[in-house]
Amino acid sequence: MRHDYTDRYIDGGILGVMSEAIDWTPKAHAVLQAASDLFYERGIHAVGVDVIAKRAGVTKKTLYDRFGSKERLVVEYLTERDSQWRRFLDGHLVPADPSPRGQVAAVFNASAAWARERGRKGCSMINAHAEISDPAHPAYPVIMGQKRWMLALFTDLAAAAGVADPRQVGEHIMLLHEGAVVTAGMRAIEDPFTSAAVAASALLE
Repeated sequence: MRHDYTDRYIDGGILGVMSEAIDWTPKAHAVLQAASDLFYERGIHAVGVDVIAKRAGVTKKTLYDRFGSKERLVVEYLTERDSQWRRFLDGHLVPADPSPRGQVAAVFNASAAWARERGRKGCSMINAHAEISDPAHPAYPVIMGQKRWMLALFTDLAAAAGVADPRQVGEHIMLLHEGAVVTAGMRAIEDPFTSAAVAASALLE
């Protein structure tokens, strides 16, 4: 059974943050790739447009012509990172055991794989929130949208498991998941996702 969580929990705020379309030329893609690498490795505030343009092999004028502002570039970076995560997660959910416990386990397995392959600096959304806490910032809905989406996913699975209070159980699973994500980024525990997955499964009993 296919669970289309990726489609069902897209937050309208994410897609509607900035409505003006970007002309996705090869140079625009190069700028976004350079910005994504630099923002994740060094932090958003620490990276200026000069550095991004140089890494992408374009002029600052080209960067501004394509994106208009650094803020828009931050939005695109986080939106693309979020989209990649949702596709990655879907690739683990679809072939997994379709039961609620099987799907929850698949989420934690996917997060562990993502942390190994793509997340050695931790969660990009958590990292971004440490720098962007103003709700008026155009990237804020992207950051919060992903976390709300994850909470909705866990709550939905808790409801499918037939627990008495799906919202509360969903929140508890979310806390376990986010704790594992942060702990993995800090390398404080050798295998945080396995321990968190066991505790999450117990909540569905």
